[in-house]
Amino acid sequence: MTGLAEALGRRLGAQITGLRRLSGGASRETWAFTAEPGGRLVLRRDPPGECRPAEMAREAALIRAAREAGVPVPRLVDHGPDVLGSPYLITEHVDGETIPRRLLRDPEFADVRPKLAAELGQVAARIHAMPDVPGLPSADPLESLVELYDELDQPLPSLEIGLRWLRAHRPEPAGNTVVHGDFRTGNLIIGPDGLAAVLDWELAHRGDPLEDLGWLCVKAWRFSSPLPAGGFGTREELLDGYAEVAGFRPDPAAVHWWEVFGTFRWAVLCLRQADRHLSGRIRSVELAAVGRRVCEQEHDLLTALGTPAVPVAAAPDPAPDLHGRPTAAELVEAVAEFLRADVMPGTEGRVSFQARVAANVLGIVSRELRLGTAQERRHVDRLAALGFATHAELARAVRSGAVDVADVVAAVRADVTDRLLVANPKYLETA
Repeated sequence: MTGLAEALGRRLGAQITGLRRLSGGASRETWAFTAEPGGRLVLRRDPPGECRPAEMAREAALIRAAREAGVPVPRLVDHGPDVLGSPYLITEHVDGETIPRRLLRDPEFADVRPKLAAELGQVAARIHAMPDVPGLPSADPLESLVELYDELDQPLPSLEIGLRWLRAHRPEPAGNTVVHGDFRTGNLIIGPDGLAAVLDWELAHRGDPLEDLGWLCVKAWRFSSPLPAGGFGTREELLDGYAEVAGFRPDPAAVHWWEVFGTFRWAVLCLRQADRHLSGRIRSVELAAVGRRVCEQEHDLLTALGTPAVPVAAAPDPAPDLHGRPTAAELVEAVAEFLRADVMPGTEGRVSFQARVAANVLGIVSRELRLGTAQERRHVDRLAALGFATHAELARAVRSGAVDVADVVAAVRADVTDRLLVANPKYLETA
């Protein structure tokens, strides 16, 4: 940290104080600090081993262009390829809140929440009216995503069912514009008067503008709120706000397609985040934990396609006789309690955040130790009844059309529910 502060000071010609790493950011590091002169600033940089100078330079250009187009973004202060050991950009600090649970629940945002869906529609339309930025990627989003999914070599029957639907129901594009690519709750700074800034432009590209609207409505970004537009309001409010600026009201059916696409996309990106950890490129408990969120997206994908959840018994496996108590599950629970009761309150910032992630991971391990044997037995029996030995075999059969989706979807749904009972049983309660 000392070396980073010194490098920042040399680059900015300033004295650096208060440097601290912020908790968010699974793909890039985010740091806050104060420069004298300069004020409160924010640094984003690629983690070691994953340097992408061209992408960082493009993001800097996007921030400039967005500001000129009337999109609320932080003012760009500096950017470069390697002065700080990896590509980076520095922006001014913007007052406001980004943490979704606070935005969606805290009383201080009660007055602004009802206005946000329409405002987000208006800002999305301004993004889509931005002039082109050189070097923006422009590829078929569905086929590019399928290519990434196939590279990961972790085929899942539920995702194959979603892919078949996406290919069969794809709408005509609503245009070819700048697309933010990650326009969602968590990447927005909200103040008492409304939207203060749109963050994280690293996934921007050219494409169908409705992609941003569908992505905002993906269930993962509602954070348990019943309201679909980022957890703030209705789809109708979002589209009405968009129409005020864009001059046309998007087709709700087309936005729904992009919402289903976004759910499929987030499942694939969860697989990719876990692969970054498993491959050894970046060892991270946060990335590892994201891998167990795939079943949440499988659940949402099947729900969006009209397949209801299937009740599954969650009886625990028999307690082991040889080792007695505390069982392995009970030992894991004890460590998770220590992390929550002692480590989290005694730390702050990223360490506290990682402790919470680690405690959640141990909760997953404890539930799998209690339920996993019976679940695996049911899983094998379901596959055998369909004539398959593995998940991957069934997934490939769905992709090739060798099986009728109607004949396998109940078994696929039951498997997803079993995984959710281990990964995040509360997700079933809020569905």
